[in-house]
This record gives sequence, structure tokens and C-alpha cells, in this order.
Amino acid sequence: MAGNLSPTPDERSGLLGFLAQQRQAMKIAAYGLTDDQARAVPSASALSVGGLLKHVSSTESGWIDLVLKIEPKPFAESMAAYQENYRLGPDETLESVIAAYDQVAARTEEVITGIEDLNQEVPIPKDVPWFPDDASAWSVRWVLLHLIEETARHAGHADIVRESIDGATAMPLQAAAEGWPETAWLKPWKPGE
Repeated sequence: MAGNLSPTPDERSGLLGFLAQQRQAMKIAAYGLTDDQARAVPSASALSVGGLLKHVSSTESGWIDLVLKIEPKPFAESMAAYQENYRLGPDETLESVIAAYDQVAARTEEVITGIEDLNQEVPIPKDVPWFPDDASAWSVRWVLLHLIEETARHAGHADIVRESIDGATAMPLQAAAEGWPETAWLKPWKPGE
């Protein structure tokens, strides 16, 4: 992925493409980190790169469950798990969290590709305090747009957390992760530099 999404032939491809691009941005923020660095909380917030990856993976999976009309756990029961998904536990690895995220992405692609109409309704759970009371459903299109927005917001968080860990920034990390050659304007990231 060279920084910009290629022109897309249709809306569905575009939405899935932009979501994939933001997922890649999340993973690039973790590129080259050790498990301990992925757990690090180097800023005033409680966010870590590994925790952010877990969160976006869990969030995307939950939204696809809603698209499939799988009944979510009651909000009160799921809140502890929701909060736990913001940290990489001592028994978890960055590699396993990224592998789980890749599985979530594959499931999303499969589900969305199989939906005939992006206007299909997605029921709004009524016990989540930040969901609207005055609407009964979103569309699959809305869910995809929300997942792009949610993932992009957290990719930005991950960029800041990563830069606080070792000074690495998005473009040099992307260049290193994707094997771009060094140019006059961009030097791919290398550990310790």
C-alpha cells in the first residue's frame, strides 16, 4: 500500500479499501516494536500501541456481529472486556494480536462482500449509553463509514504513542514495512536510528 488508495471501481470496494488502508496504518504504528514496547504507555494517556490494536480489532468484530444480527452481550456485562481491550496483557504478544486483527479483517471482507445492499439495516442496541435513542437502525454503509472513522482515529493515537516510544513516525515506518527505497525526501525507519 503506497500511501494512497488506488481509484476504486465502486462504493463497496472503496469503503473496504479505505478500511483496509486504516488497518494497515494501525499495524505500521506497531512495526518493529517488541512486545514490551507494544505494552508501553509513554504518554499522559493510558493508551499503548498493542492495546489500540486489540481495541480496533474487537470493535470491528463487534460491529460485524451487529451487521450479522448476532445479539451482543448486555452492555453492563461487556464493559469490563471493553476496557480490557485497551491494553496488551502480559500473556499476549504483538504478533498474536496482529494475527487476530487480520482474521477480523478477513471476516469483515467476507461478510460485506456477501451483502447485496449496503442500505441493509443494522439494528441499534438499546442498552449502550452512547448509541442514539431516537433511531432503530443504521445501514451497513454507515457501519463501514464508522469503522473507517474509528480505525483512523485510533491510527492517529497509535502514531503519537509510537513516536513517544522511539521517535519513529508514520511515513518512515511505512517505508520500512513496505520496503520502499531510500530517497532524498524519505529515509525508511531502522531500529535504533
